Amino acid sequence: MRAVIDILDLSLEEIMELIQTAQDIIADPDKYAHTCDRKKLATLFFEPSTRTRMSFEAAMYELGGHVISMSSAASSSAAKGESVADTAKTVSCYADIIAMRHPKEGAALVAATNASIPVINAGDGGHCHPTQTMADLLTIYREKGRFDNLTIGVCGDLKFGRTVHSLVGAMSRYPGNRFVLISPEELKLPSYVKQEHLKAKSIPYEQTTDLEKALPKLDILYMTRVQRERFFNEEDYLRLKDSYILTKEKMKLAPKNMIVMHPLPRVNEISVAVDDDPRAAYFKQVLNGKYMRMALILKMLGIHVAK
Repeated sequence: MRAVIDILDLSLEEIMELIQTAQDIIADPDKYAHTCDRKKLATLFFEPSTRTRMSFEAAMYELGGHVISMSSAASSSAAKGESVADTAKTVSCYADIIAMRHPKEGAALVAATNASIPVINAGDGGHCHPTQTMADLLTIYREKGRFDNLTIGVCGDLKFGRTVHSLVGAMSRYPGNRFVLISPEELKLPSYVKQEHLKAKSIPYEQTTDLEKALPKLDILYMTRVQRERFFNEEDYLRLKDSYILTKEKMKLAPKNMIVMHPLPRVNEISVAVDDDPRAAYFKQVLNGKYMRMALILKMLGIHVAK
């Protein structure tokens, strides 16, 4: 496999294979401790990141490999005007696999087209974030035991939220799912996402601005922050940033077996008081992301470990 740019690059069978590998890593990490000896992961992050970058690096170290990194565009030759294509060709001379984050949609595809080693999209602008979706999928599977017949609420910034776009695409492939799209009018899910994933497959969905009314019907609530870095106008950001805040009081409206997810970082859209609720799964997501990235690195390097 040469590249994972979009979660849809992986078949349902490949996703389940990755989940099974991740679960085997969880059960027996020592078995995987030297599987990537002498292999190098290059992390090319042209945009700030905590979880994704550290998760990829921790994943490679725990597989016995090494990491070479570029921490920001300012510290690389991109600051001198080097193209993404040339960066990818250059890094291919040093590493065995690339994980790349970039603020421009399509940059990861350009890198994958020009690199001679596998490329993983670690987020490209407001477009896709496939490995976050892999973390989401493992979390859903471990918490709910299935991917089908679920009511999934996505709340907050649905316009710019690449994690939401990837999750809707992923979960629309499983039967019986329905979506509740909760956002201000200005941050609604883009029409192309609805058309491609929901309307084209006749998947039921509803759009609302009311989180409280949506809560009682949900199996999963996927919260997102309003992303300051995606706004052109500071006034619009300040007006919308506190549109939804999940509190302990609001959680009383939710089913006992609903789970709360969030790709993080959060600002104040989930009260810290919710962290102690057994339905809060967002820090489990963080750990699950490491395991799924370990599984993906192995798959893309063609390394097979007997389960």
